[in-house]
Amino acid sequence: MKSICVYCGSNPGRREAYANAARDLAKSLVERNLRLVYGGASVGIMGIVADTVLQLGGEAVGVIPDALMRKEIAHPNLTELHVTRSMHERKTMMAELSDGFIALPGGIGTLEEIFEIWTWAQLGFHAKPCGLLNIAGYYDALIAFLDHTVAEQFVREPHRSMLLVEQAPEALLDRFAGYKPPTIQKWVEKADT
Repeated sequence: MKSICVYCGSNPGRREAYANAARDLAKSLVERNLRLVYGGASVGIMGIVADTVLQLGGEAVGVIPDALMRKEIAHPNLTELHVTRSMHERKTMMAELSDGFIALPGGIGTLEEIFEIWTWAQLGFHAKPCGLLNIAGYYDALIAFLDHTVAEQFVREPHRSMLLVEQAPEALLDRFAGYKPPTIQKWVEKADT
């Protein structure tokens, strides 16, 4: 692994624990010589994780669509900043530049990004690890809902288990380092119906 994509909020959230987790993740990335790939903003949790990586001597690569350059306030001091024409190009480039994907606490965009990249893994489009950093119980209700999707037989357990969940960056990155994707087909076979 060389690069980790971090999805996170352009807002700081209401708890200091979220900012602290962003700093802890940044420290863990730099200690493991992992490059940060993220949405390119200088505000919110996004700005905190990038600033911390840079302050510690690591590399931070931003990918931002032209339409969000002013709204998300593009970070001026990144190792690299890629400006894309669309959100689709942004997400594709972030996926191509990364060897794993982590969602810190964030809003709708963060959820959409981690769900899309996890779906791509389920479909076999990539074999990279995906995970949630469940800081201060932020993702507890979502995790319970995802377990409900398995109980209701809309998601298979091996696919659900592809989304790794930890409370500490070090634990999640350790699991990423040993990650092996399941070898289960997504599609229901005729014999299963």
